[in-house]
Amino acid sequence: MNQTPPDTLPESDTGALLKRAADGDQQAWNAIVERYSGLVWSVARSHRLGSADAADVFQATWLRLVEHLGAIREPDRLGSWLATTARRESLAVLRRAGRDLPVGDLLTLEPADRTAPDLDSDLLRRERDSVLWQAFGGLPGQCQSVLRLLLMDPPPSYAEVSAALDIPVGSIGPTRARCLDQLRRRLSL
Repeated sequence: MNQTPPDTLPESDTGALLKRAADGDQQAWNAIVERYSGLVWSVARSHRLGSADAADVFQATWLRLVEHLGAIREPDRLGSWLATTARRESLAVLRRAGRDLPVGDLLTLEPADRTAPDLDSDLLRRERDSVLWQAFGGLPGQCQSVLRLLLMDPPPSYAEVSAALDIPVGSIGPTRARCLDQLRRRLSL
């Protein structure tokens, strides 16, 4: 593969990165993956897939991009394209599995890593998190998906969230506000 010196990579120009990646530039490909991997992973996890299924969706989404690398017509909308592709791959995994989505406590479904040495702070943090996740788990599915995506670091654009969840851009802000109000009410009970 061609190697482009790092100082000549147009970090902000997605179109140029896509072209260079299509021409075999590994650094351009790495820049694309680094820029959008959080979004792809978050879309997969927002469908409540287990770690293995989410990893499969993550890989399948990047494979789809490799297959269509030279055919992306609107490079500035690559995030939306990836979010839509990840959503479709996630739905395909769910269809193939033919299973119901778990709605229990996320800490029970996938226990957190326990690396903190302080038992008291760890116990308090887990208790607080348990209350939060229990309240979060009681929210409607759309609220959970919207909040998961919007709380990513770095946050995706509303266009990417719209593509990932198949909802209008104009309803994301009001939906987010309603969902946070519902979560606050659940936590104050």
